Amino acid sequence: MFAKVSSFGIMGINAFPVDVEIDISRGSPQFDIVGLPDAAVRESRERIRAALRACNIKFPISRVMINLAPADTKKSGSVHDMAIFMAMLHALRLIDVSPDKCAFIGEISLNGNIRHINGVLSMVMLAREMKFDSIFVPYDNSFEASVIDGIKVYAVKNAEELILHFRNQKCLSPCKRYIPPKTSYDDEHLDFSDVKGQQAAKKALEIAAAGGHNIMLVGTPGCGKSMLAKRMPSILPPLTFEEALETTKIHSVMGLVDEKTPIITKRPFRAPHHTASEIGLVGGGTIPQPGEISLAHNGVLFLDEIAEFSRKTLEVLRQPLEDGIVTISRVNGTCSYPCEFMLIGAMNPCPCGYYGHPTIPCKCSPKKIEAYNSRLSGPLMERFDLQVEVAPLDYNDLTSKVRAESSADVRKRVMAAREIQKERFKNTSIKCNALITPDMIQKYCPIDKESDNFLKGIFEKMHFSGRVYGKILKVARTIADLEGCEDINKRHISASVQYRALDRD
Repeated sequence: MFAKVSSFGIMGINAFPVDVEIDISRGSPQFDIVGLPDAAVRESRERIRAALRACNIKFPISRVMINLAPADTKKSGSVHDMAIFMAMLHALRLIDVSPDKCAFIGEISLNGNIRHINGVLSMVMLAREMKFDSIFVPYDNSFEASVIDGIKVYAVKNAEELILHFRNQKCLSPCKRYIPPKTSYDDEHLDFSDVKGQQAAKKALEIAAAGGHNIMLVGTPGCGKSMLAKRMPSILPPLTFEEALETTKIHSVMGLVDEKTPIITKRPFRAPHHTASEIGLVGGGTIPQPGEISLAHNGVLFLDEIAEFSRKTLEVLRQPLEDGIVTISRVNGTCSYPCEFMLIGAMNPCPCGYYGHPTIPCKCSPKKIEAYNSRLSGPLMERFDLQVEVAPLDYNDLTSKVRAESSADVRKRVMAAREIQKERFKNTSIKCNALITPDMIQKYCPIDKESDNFLKGIFEKMHFSGRVYGKILKVARTIADLEGCEDINKRHISASVQYRALDRD
């Protein structure tokens, strides 16, 4: 007896189709699974046996062979349990399943309950692309799966429900599609108005948000670097639905999707501790998993006390920052994860933290200060579009009764600048000024003769690299957009150069 049932697997954050084929033939009792299964897949044999007993179905005393096609692709996890269970019932002629119309994903427990799995969103999206009519998912994943329109999603609590549905005795109803609410930042708990003073740093963060630029904040302890960074998402534009799906796919694979909000509607903010490893930051492992930079995709990655991270860990950021994608190669396969994020770094100016403080003397020697700042390599520092000194707060700033500008007001200017960029790059894959490629600099960041001579003098005096030259022009482009200027002038170039504080030092 032969049967086939459709399922899906996950490689990285992308799904791939899996045909679960079963052959029940005469011979000594045996139950094998082939098709490059990992340990979790092979263990499904015992889960299927127990689930059949729980449903009062006798396991066939025959030779049972399960093949997971394509046989040359590694299968991992317990996602195929439900499909194997259904293939068994189909082969025993207890139910009738059309492999071209419906698919099954989910883990089955020993008592027949269907348990939660990771990566459902990617698999349901692929099922829709492949024109499946319906897909059966665990009940705990149904909210997440129902985000996708154009395919019927059935939520299954246990194996008994599946059997009754396909015997037309008690049919399941498709899940109602979940439509995410419009994102509102008005109830945001972290607001720019909470930060006293620091107008220069706030302006720099506004420029960074408007152009999608990476920014480094340097200042003494307690000056507000972390407060400012944590409020960055409140001034960023809302996620588009496409960006939300792409972001949620990554979190879904890691099992980080909230049951109450199955699709991420606010830009991620990730702040790993400085003890994080290279694998924790960029991803990896025996079975490649996304790291913090991918979990921050379409959002913000904040590295507080960035100089305390190991230099080797920080250096792995250089290539993903340029390419917006990280590729992880392992024996079990190669996975690519998107990682387009804004990087915010925060550090003290010296080991004691008080170098340059107006009232507290620094206790560090010049040699210690140099060694501390050299923990970040030159190539990594060049990847920060803006480098800003955050001044210490005085008493008058802290006790001021004047309420600072709110995030909502700042976000209006950021959105206006983003609309200008959206129109500018409408026929390209570029989303914001920070992503302008070197071959497009001259087209999108043209400058007049006076500005060119001014920038040339600074370039030769400061010995800037070609990368820094491009960063200056892109930041100047963003400053001009915030002012509503079509052309970049000398004032914009000058302001952009002022945001290279560490280069000046």
